[in-house]
Amino acid sequence: MKIAIPDNYGEVNPHFGQSRSFAIIEINAENRIVNMESVSAAALQHNHAGLAGLLKERGVEVLIAGGIGPGAIQGLEFQGIQVLSGASGSIKHVAESYARGEFVSTGEVCNHHHAGHHHHQ
Repeated sequence: MKIAIPDNYGEVNPHFGQSRSFAIIEINAENRIVNMESVSAAALQHNHAGLAGLLKERGVEVLIAGGIGPGAIQGLEFQGIQVLSGASGSIKHVAESYARGEFVSTGEVCNHHHAGHHHHQ
């Protein structure tokens, strides 16, 4: 199984749409991380459909985010990607927590516009 986490220098990016890269983590049947790679999304910031397509192309089944807007959730779910939110801290720690079945999604949804830019769906 592959999961994706928005990357901010090894930490979970709290704003999905602002992510310049994603950590894509492969978890094996024994619930262990077997591969971790970084994928650039710099050209797709705030392009929810493009980000969802990029992650789907990479075989991602689950996205774990900090905060994420309803448009992004809709785009990801349309691609068949499960969305979990409320993550924070180290990407490795969050991925390990998910692999052990211990990560609990808070359902946190970002419903605001950030100064200087707007979310596009």
